[in-house]
Amino acid sequence: MTMQLKMYFGSSLLIAIALFFSPFVKALEKTIATEQNSAGIVYQLEIDGAIGPATSDYIERNIDKAAEAGSIIVLIRMDTPGGLDISMRQIIKKIIASPVPVVSYVAPGGARAASAGTYILYASHVAAMAPGTNLGAATPVQIGGGGAFDFGDDKDSKKDNDKEAETEISADPMTHKVVNDAAAYIRGLAKMRGRNADWAEQAVRAAASLPAEEALSKHVIDLIAVNQADLLRQLDGRKINVLGQQRTLNTRGAVIEHKAPDWRSRFLSVITNPNIAYILMLVGIYGLIFEFSNPGAIVPGTVGGICLMLALFAFHVLPINYAGMALIIFGIGLMVAEAFAPNFGILGLGGVTAFVMGSIILIDTDVPGFGINPGLVGGFALSSAAFFIFALGFLLKARQKPVVSGKEELVGATGVAMQDFDSTGLIRVHSETWQAHTVKPVNKNEKVKVTGIDGLILMVSPWKIEER
Repeated sequence: MTMQLKMYFGSSLLIAIALFFSPFVKALEKTIATEQNSAGIVYQLEIDGAIGPATSDYIERNIDKAAEAGSIIVLIRMDTPGGLDISMRQIIKKIIASPVPVVSYVAPGGARAASAGTYILYASHVAAMAPGTNLGAATPVQIGGGGAFDFGDDKDSKKDNDKEAETEISADPMTHKVVNDAAAYIRGLAKMRGRNADWAEQAVRAAASLPAEEALSKHVIDLIAVNQADLLRQLDGRKINVLGQQRTLNTRGAVIEHKAPDWRSRFLSVITNPNIAYILMLVGIYGLIFEFSNPGAIVPGTVGGICLMLALFAFHVLPINYAGMALIIFGIGLMVAEAFAPNFGILGLGGVTAFVMGSIILIDTDVPGFGINPGLVGGFALSSAAFFIFALGFLLKARQKPVVSGKEELVGATGVAMQDFDSTGLIRVHSETWQAHTVKPVNKNEKVKVTGIDGLILMVSPWKIEER
C-alpha cells in the first residue's frame, strides 16, 4: 500500500511540474517558430529560353504554391529571347493577381529579357537586372500568315533608324492594329508599377533595347544587382504595392528555395516542342493507317491513338495553321492512293508536295524555339514517300499475284493417280506424293484434279469428269 501511494504521489508531482512549465515551453516554441518565419522563404523560379505553354504552367503553379507556403517573395530569374503571346499574358495575369510580391531578375551577365520578357519585367512588382544584361525589342511579330501575332526577336530591332522601323511596322493595317494593342498593354503595365511608360511604348513601336545601366537611369527597372545576395540586400526594407496594399519587404537572412520544373512541366515542355508535336502527329496518323489496313494488329492503333491525342493537345496550345495540317493529311492520302496506282505519277508527286508545304506552314512563326526543323520535314517527306509509294505499292501488287506455293496453291492443280482406287488412294502432284479421296473411281495413271483439302488429304475428281 505504501509503495502504491509513493507511485501515486510521484506521478502526480510529475504531472504538476509538466503543467506548470507547459506555457513556458509553448512560448519558447512560438518564439523559435517566429524567428524561423522572420527569416522568410524566397521561391526562386527560372525562365530560361523561349516562353511557351510549359513555362506559363510552371510559373502559375509555383506562384500558387508560394502563396500557400507563406513565401515572402517569388524570385523569377530570367533569360529569354521572347515567346508566345498567350503564354506571356497568362504569366502576367498571375503576377498581377499574386498575393506574394514577384521580383523579376534578368541574370546572369549576358542574359536578356527580350520581347515577351520585357512585358513580364514591367508587370513584376520589382524589376531587377544584373550588369551586362539587356531588355527590349518588344514588337509583336506575325505568325502563321493568318493575322495572329506573338513576341519574338524582331527583325526591325536591327535597323539603325527607329523612325524607319516604326513606319514599316505601321504600314500594314493589321500590323498597325496589333502594335497599338501591344503598346497600350505595356503602357498600362508601366503605369501600374510606376515605370517609364514612354520608353515601354518605344520598345514596342520601334523595337528599342536598353542595357541594364541605361534601363536603371531611365527608370525602366528598379535596381541593378550583381548577384542574388546583393538583390536580397537591396530588397530589404523596400516598400511595394501588392493588390492595393502597401507592404515592406523583409529579406534579411531569407532562405532561397529553388523550385525546378517538376515532371509535369518537363513533360509539357517536351510535347509542346513543335518538332516533337509534329513527330507525334505523324506517328499517330501512320499508326492508324497500319491499324486500318491490318485490323486486329492492336499495337499500331493503340500507339497511334495515344500519339495523336498528345499531338492534338500540343497543337491546342501552339500557334497552329490548320491549313498546314489539312495539307499534310491530304498529302499522306495522295501518297497512299499512289500505292494503288499502277505506276509512279502525279498522285505521288502531288502528295509529297502537299506534305512538304503543309509541314512548312504548320507552325510558321519567327518566335525563337517555336519552328519546325526543315531537316525533320525533309526526312519525313522522303521516308513517307518511299514507304507509301514504293513499299506499300509493292506489297499491294504482291497480294494481287496468284499464289505459287503452300496448300492454297494445290487447289485446282492437276495430278496423276499412282494406283486404282474408288475411295482413298495415292496421287502425285507437283512431284509430291499425297493421299487423296474421291467419290468417283480412279484408275492408275489417270489424271485427276484437286478440288479441296481436308488436313493432309486432297479431295480429287477424275479429270474427264471435271472437264464435263
